[in-house]
Amino acid sequence: MDLIRAFTEHPASVGESYFEHLGRAVGFGTRMVCAGFACLLHGLMPFLFVRTGSRAIAELNDRMVVNRRTTPPALGEKRLTL
Repeated sequence: MDLIRAFTEHPASVGESYFEHLGRAVGFGTRMVCAGFACLLHGLMPFLFVRTGSRAIAELNDRMVVNRRTTPPALGEKRLTL
């Protein structure tokens, strides 16, 4: 597998450029880490962050599954890239 393909194959399979995928993955990861810390604090103090974890899961599911493009863009299709 060549180096360029290693960085572009998966993003292309979900209809994104490398930089679009990078931005989405960083956003998802940041959201998950923050929600994870909120869940840990909720475990210690149940009155804090009562809905934070479940809300984060629902929002991330919507962003990843519900709003995902159903097909990758056609070859040569122009797209906005960062």
